[in-house]
Amino acid sequence: MNSNADENNIKYYSKDHGILALMYHRFDENKYPSTNIRMDVFKNQIDIIKKNNIDFIKLNEFKDQFKNTKKKKKILLTIDDAFYSFYEKAWPYLKKNKIPFILFVSTEPVGKSGYMTWKQIKEIEKEDFVTIGNHAHSHEYMVETSFEEFKNDVDESIKIFKNKLGYNPIYYSYPFGEYSLKQKEYISKNFKFAFGQHSGAIDINKDQYELPRFPINEKYGDLKRFEFLINLLPLQYKKIYPEDKFITDLNNPPKMYVEFFDEQKNIQNINCFSNEGNEWKKSNIELIEKKLLVKFREKFNFRRGRINCSLNDEDGWKWFGIQFSVKLN
Repeated sequence: MNSNADENNIKYYSKDHGILALMYHRFDENKYPSTNIRMDVFKNQIDIIKKNNIDFIKLNEFKDQFKNTKKKKKILLTIDDAFYSFYEKAWPYLKKNKIPFILFVSTEPVGKSGYMTWKQIKEIEKEDFVTIGNHAHSHEYMVETSFEEFKNDVDESIKIFKNKLGYNPIYYSYPFGEYSLKQKEYISKNFKFAFGQHSGAIDINKDQYELPRFPINEKYGDLKRFEFLINLLPLQYKKIYPEDKFITDLNNPPKMYVEFFDEQKNIQNINCFSNEGNEWKKSNIELIEKKLLVKFREKFNFRRGRINCSLNDEDGWKWFGIQFSVKLN
């Protein structure tokens, strides 16, 4: 186990209501439905958050809130890739309302067509409710490259951030949410927190180098679904095996289990759905005391394999998701 990744994980069951991170990309770029959100829908989503009396977390509070075992539910906005449409469409609205967010920037495309410039990034970075995050240099599919290529890409992004902003951000976002255990360990030596693209709420027991986020786009931007997900609570667990989320032919499908805490109730009511075979179906699971065994039906044949588990408990709906990065022949 990586001590850097686990140093702040206290690993005991708590009344943590969690921080729910939302991931956006493009705004009013309707020809990209998988990564776009319309501004009218985005504004409606912000209104729903406010109507539910959920606060946006300030990033200077994140570290302390992450370790707080009884924290009130909060929302974290994150925006990946620093597309120009964010600067043109969403930024004026967020600035006017002083809504905190992290903007994850890949350094290689900055200034190119469709992307923000360093001048624009510096402009928004001056505001005290804005935090800049590192999103690698090239934004390539790095999980199948050599470790040296991955390391060089991260190091290049750090070098550019220090040159352009005077510092390297403490937050990192894995491109496509993909990473191997070795890559995660390298990230833990250079950053304080790292985010993936698997769904769920952040609680005290989550690995701070694989924090979950819910992707929001036109396909998954339905307002009823949105109101449901912002009220989700963390489905806490003590351990998930395998720790390495990168799988190859040698371990596809992976052997997987989730170990829960003794204090957790109603675990027998958990349901999981997974997309092995590139088709979403109810997962084959077996619960032995507080250990959930997941028996995948067949191999994952898409580059990102997913499993989502939920539990309708006395406190409300609880949820966690896992993403496997899959090496395909």
